[in-house]
Amino acid sequence: MALRWFRVFLRPGAALGAGTAVPKAGFHRSSACSLRYGWWAYMLGERTTPRFTQHSRIITVDGNLASGKGALAQRLAEKLGMLYLPEADCFYLDRRSQQTPLSSDFNGMCSLERFYTEPKAADGNSYRLQLWMYNMRLLQYADAVEHLLSTGQGVILERSPFSDMVFMEAMSKEGYIRKECVQHYNEIKGISICEFLPPHLVIYVDQPAEEVHKKLKQSTLSCLQAVPLAYLKSIEESYKKSFLPQISETSELLAYDVTQAQDVERVAEDIEYLKFDKGPWTEQDDVSYHHMRMLVEDKRHVASLTVIPRFLPEITVGAHEFDEKYFQFRALPGRKYAPGYNSDVGDKLIWLK
Repeated sequence: MALRWFRVFLRPGAALGAGTAVPKAGFHRSSACSLRYGWWAYMLGERTTPRFTQHSRIITVDGNLASGKGALAQRLAEKLGMLYLPEADCFYLDRRSQQTPLSSDFNGMCSLERFYTEPKAADGNSYRLQLWMYNMRLLQYADAVEHLLSTGQGVILERSPFSDMVFMEAMSKEGYIRKECVQHYNEIKGISICEFLPPHLVIYVDQPAEEVHKKLKQSTLSCLQAVPLAYLKSIEESYKKSFLPQISETSELLAYDVTQAQDVERVAEDIEYLKFDKGPWTEQDDVSYHHMRMLVEDKRHVASLTVIPRFLPEITVGAHEFDEKYFQFRALPGRKYAPGYNSDVGDKLIWLK
């Protein structure tokens, strides 16, 4: 299956980009050749709770396309001294390791631009894109939790795997994907999302679909100009009728219209007044944080959570095609061995490492 490439191309210990600079801490990095957190670290006294502060939170900013959530997330992170992670895209695997993004052949075999212009493509691009994006969001969320537990610094993300379902529901309602794909997605999400705690806080930026549609029509990208209004309305409806009522049971929830969301001082003040007294995070201790950190540090294990033996034409890859793509990937410069051990990209003194 195409998603198995998620594990093939995910190098162990690949470091994440630092994103936006913040004043309190650098982004936590883990290397395949360096000491990493594990059972011995916990036994020797490594604990998580002592490094937590009032801003040691996972915050996600959600909203429709082009609703201004990215600007709010970035400015809020700067205001609170938290790490800002831009929304994961199809090439997150390459960006997290600070590599030049490869072609879509090595990133899910899907295209967001093609989805906007041809949402009912006969080759199943829409569902490949949706499932790949869920995987990227799951990986980014694991990175965010690892950073939180390792440094104590809070993280603000755009969207999360918990809110990813709004796009699945919108695609299904508009007839972009088959019902078998919806069943497969729900099964994948059911066995993977349960391993993670929901964000401490969800901030929703509310902008009517009609206004979003007008804004996209003025975009310089032709693919965004092609996004239909019905699809945007379906996303908005899914947010308000499915995701927000569900996430409010386990996470704090703040909602603003576009004008209110521009007032970062007000949003930050509203966050200060929240008690954060509901949800599973209040039940955690150093033991559960230890197991959580062990999970999110092992990105290959995170990737394996989304792989089940199901045949779907949209995502199934034959053995010969898989081998062909695999060896093409290994033949790329710097991809044959672990980082630092490839002479074809100028690595030196390999025999001493």
